[in-house]
Amino acid sequence: MTSPSRAFLTRARAEAPVASVANRARMYAAPSRVARAVTTSARASREPTNARSVTRHRRRAASNAGRSDAGERAREGERDLNGAVLRNFAFPALAGALFGWDIGISSGALENVATSAANGGDGFALSSIESGQFVSASLFGALTASAAAGAGLGDRLGSRKELALAGAAYMVGSVAASVAPGFELLVLGKLIYGLGIGFAMHSAPVYIAETAPSSLRGSLISLKEGFIVGGILLGYLASEDVIASNGAWRQLFLEATPLIGILLAGSLWLPDSPRWIAARGGDDEKTREEARDALVRIRDAKTETELVKIDEELGDIFATATTADAKNAGGMMTLFDGKYLRPLYIGLSVVLFQQFTGQPSVLYYATQTFKAAGWSVEDAANVSVILGVWKLFMTGIAVAKVDSVGRRPLLLGGAGIITACLFALAALNAPGETQTVFQAQASVAAIFLYVGAYQLSFGPIAWLLVGEVFPSKVRSAAVGVATLSNFGSNFLVSLLLPTARETVGSRGTYLGFASVGVFALVSMYFTVIETRGKTLEDIETELTAR
Repeated sequence: MTSPSRAFLTRARAEAPVASVANRARMYAAPSRVARAVTTSARASREPTNARSVTRHRRRAASNAGRSDAGERAREGERDLNGAVLRNFAFPALAGALFGWDIGISSGALENVATSAANGGDGFALSSIESGQFVSASLFGALTASAAAGAGLGDRLGSRKELALAGAAYMVGSVAASVAPGFELLVLGKLIYGLGIGFAMHSAPVYIAETAPSSLRGSLISLKEGFIVGGILLGYLASEDVIASNGAWRQLFLEATPLIGILLAGSLWLPDSPRWIAARGGDDEKTREEARDALVRIRDAKTETELVKIDEELGDIFATATTADAKNAGGMMTLFDGKYLRPLYIGLSVVLFQQFTGQPSVLYYATQTFKAAGWSVEDAANVSVILGVWKLFMTGIAVAKVDSVGRRPLLLGGAGIITACLFALAALNAPGETQTVFQAQASVAAIFLYVGAYQLSFGPIAWLLVGEVFPSKVRSAAVGVATLSNFGSNFLVSLLLPTARETVGSRGTYLGFASVGVFALVSMYFTVIETRGKTLEDIETELTAR
């Protein structure tokens, strides 16, 4: 018996000549961008042949072609955006927001635990070591989960099931922390929540990258960074609201559970990634049908035209995907095959540059700078909220521009501004001298510019590239290594920063970060490719063919 899909394909093949004629008619009816460029060039050749005139015409033609390309990409993105795309994005993005929530409430919860105990209420008296354990428990959990995901767990589960595992860890960790009768169980709850963070930050960029249309992939992965920033901001605001209340830390941990429940339900409802299905199965009819069904759900394809596009996309996926069995596909050691070294370097370098250009460290001392600039103690204490709003605004600009301007211009331009701001901060912090009000105000401006540039570049683009550049065979393992490197370098910078400032001072610390910024600019200029508008299969071919 002929299956519906086979019957449809037979009908599509029969109609192909008609479609071909129609396509040729459209081709001759509407000149392509290449034809327009040739026409412009021909006109230029009829002009006086002095060099300035020719150059001016060429620049005008290139500018017009660029505007046309940007407009076409914007229209394509609008056509591709639908309810299914938003659904596929919303749940991984919610996992990112819950990561941000943990960052946002940590300092407030820690202070409330200590002050509640000091006032004879519901809290624990903490030593400096115990405070450090409280703050670092989530990070340790995230490191552990990232290592497990990169070692093969993420590849075996697939990004959708791993997202569900993250939701389960979030739920267990939140509830355990909120009811903890002692400090040890509180730290354990934070650690379990941290496991959820590690699994979420591994699976979310992979799922979004593998399911989003190429015209929207950059905007959606960048928007996930906006959800993280939004989660941080909400955490700050929630902490400020209850920080003086006895035992309010329990409420802070419990408030996230409704959103975690939504994440769990959504991750169980979402379809698996067809690219994961293709990479894990064989090139047989059963695997193709499973991948096709998933892709139909992901694209919400209903019309015959949409189903034809589904089969074309499915052909590209299976043409590129590795269909080796689980024992041979995508292991950690496979990352070091020669053809994978270039994408591995790109992905790892951008997440390391993200940390070693000092982003967490610059913000760590921002409150001191705000006080020196003449802000009141209360205003300076609210610097986290102020910077959070600014970060969210700049992330919105990145989301709006990443699929029209491109990854490379935002990454290189932002990194250049970051480096310039670090040199400026070094110049404004003379060793052994107290900053004048003017120097402090200039430092505040540099910090705001630094943060804005970070949110245009390293903040969203690093994770976007991590989701795009790794080939399908090693994507899960490579993203695991990148996530582990990100959390590990964050921990290392935070650990060494006080010693560095004590040894070389603020100026030396800023100069060290600026030096990394210069190296990052050179490295990214020569290694990072433009991925805008390309399918994951196109990117894989470009990075592994050389």
